[in-house]
Amino acid sequence: MTIADSRSTPLPTIAFIGGGNMARSLIGGLVARGVAPGSIRVAEPVTALREALAADFGVVTFSTAAEAADGASLWLLAVKPQVMRTVCTDLAGLARERAPLALSIAAGITAGQLERWLGGGVAVVRAMPNTPALLGAGITGLFANTRTDPAQREQAAALMGAVGSSVWIDEETQMDAVTAVSGSGPAYLFLLAEAMQAAGVAQGLPAEAARALANQTLLGAARMLTETDDTADVLRARVTSPGGTTQAAIETFEAGGLRELVGRAIAAATARGRELSAAND
Repeated sequence: MTIADSRSTPLPTIAFIGGGNMARSLIGGLVARGVAPGSIRVAEPVTALREALAADFGVVTFSTAAEAADGASLWLLAVKPQVMRTVCTDLAGLARERAPLALSIAAGITAGQLERWLGGGVAVVRAMPNTPALLGAGITGLFANTRTDPAQREQAAALMGAVGSSVWIDEETQMDAVTAVSGSGPAYLFLLAEAMQAAGVAQGLPAEAARALANQTLLGAARMLTETDDTADVLRARVTSPGGTTQAAIETFEAGGLRELVGRAIAAATARGRELSAAND
């Protein structure tokens, strides 16, 4: 695994195949970083979404994938996994002509599947971003097939860098674990926030106070994890005074099997990612 840092890498003309929320966030991040809107082409069949992207960012929009992809050397595939095969098959002829870098953000679709559906011989990068990308605070796991050259790897990292940081994964089999840890991970924290808020209310706090306390605590703790050099276990130990309130809570979590439960949850999400891949083959 390597941390990607390609913020200064120039980008070629990009075709976004799909203009949903994640594509919109990436487009906004790219434009904010100075990428010329005219070098961003977007295929989006929904007229209202297409018009909004053009109005908000000045990008060039099309109703079909082929129109957007023709003229771009980097294709960002941002369609649902269930339709990815059809979209790629329709673009296969153009892929053979243009030899683009295909960057997919679809969960559960392997680089091998993408290359095969695009007609073979295509550089493919598989990316798994997460929803904090919508705020520019995401993280993306990246895996490249053997046809992807170093310059294309840098382009992929630079594109995803528009919405957060990235890490390169050496073995594609690890991408399902990336999905389980970070792709699905925000939902785990949202569930924890729900539980903390409900517990605060049960202890007599007003609902709004419980919400503010839980949310800001999670935000502050996340900043400590990312903005200091201390690991999670060190930070936890530092705030857990012997015999104190935190220790009482931590012991309850441990006695309830929190670590084992998290392990089973992430294993289940990892397995589901593999099932999605097989189902779409």
